[in-house]
This record gives sequence, C-alpha cells and structure tokens, in this order.
Amino acid sequence: MHSRVLSFLPELRLFLADSLYEVWESGARAGEPPPPLPYWSVPWIGGQALARHLLDHPGLVRGKHVLDVGVGSGLVAIAAAVAGAASVRATDLDPRALEVARENAAHNGVLVTLERRDVLDETLDADVVLVGDLFYERALAERVLPFLRRHRVALVGDPGRTYFPREHFTELARYDVPTTTEVEGHTVRASAVYRLT
Repeated sequence: MHSRVLSFLPELRLFLADSLYEVWESGARAGEPPPPLPYWSVPWIGGQALARHLLDHPGLVRGKHVLDVGVGSGLVAIAAAVAGAASVRATDLDPRALEVARENAAHNGVLVTLERRDVLDETLDADVVLVGDLFYERALAERVLPFLRRHRVALVGDPGRTYFPREHFTELARYDVPTTTEVEGHTVRASAVYRLT
C-alpha cells in the first residue's frame, strides 16, 4: 500500500494497493482458509464516480450529515467531507477497511467517524446516505435497497453490477472511470451516479 493520486480524482490522496490479489495473497497463511478479498485496497469504479460527482456538486452534501455505507478505502466518505459535509459517518464490517479509511481520511486532512457495524437493518439519522459500488452480491443487494428506502436521500455510484436494481433509481451523471484489467477487465469503464426515486 502506498499513497497515490488517482487521475480521475486528483484532489484526493489515498493509500491503495497496486494489486488487489497481491494484498490478498500476502494475507493468506498455509493451512488456513483464505482471507476475504481486500475490497478496501483498490478504488472501485462506482465509488470513484460517486466521489467525483460529490466533488463536482458539493451542494449535494455541503452542511449535511452524511452516512457512507461500506466505506472500503474511505474514498466516498472523504470526498463528502472535502465537499463540505457537516459530518461524515461511515461503516464497514471489515476492520482492515476501517483502518485504511482512517489513514486515508487523516492523509486528506478530514474527519470521518468510522464504525465497524452492520447498519442495513436499521434506520439512522442522516441527511444523505451514500453507497459506492455495493450491489455486487444478490444477498447484499436485497438488504441495501430496503435500507436506502428508509432514508430521505440516497446517492449511489454503480457501473451496472448484476444486482443493481436500476428501476428504483434516477441517473444523475455518467462517467468514464479509469480502472485496471485485474479488477474490471478493462482500463476504462463507464459508471453512473444515481439518486433513489
């Protein structure tokens, strides 16, 4: 992991890995089950699109209390803080993701309150809920949509994952996001930002 500036988000610096699988393999131990994939170690394109949109349209979060679900590397939460959110709270189940998000927030000079917690069955006090690229598994997607429905405003970054329920959202913007063939099979892939309708 080393500090990088993403070409798509030059305003931010993040500690990221060059390779998702290199980080994953370094955590593997002989004779033990493989660790979960370190999703927090690379910038997913749905999160990049949402972060770009927040930085370009800070009025979406400026002065508001924001919740980022599935914080990963912290990319989206940090963008919300940089865009002027009154507060940013973020959750994830992976303790290493929370460590990396904490480091990345400090690296960018912003405050993000981080919690290891599954919030998908709750209703929380937030003006805006953010979700970057969280519709990648059916069981998870089936929990995320009802969670978003219980909140006033929800913004989602998604590149068209299989389980993204497109019919429940209005597209706000579309971006061509640089990525890697290791993660997405392409060097650039389109991703959109949506508002829950």
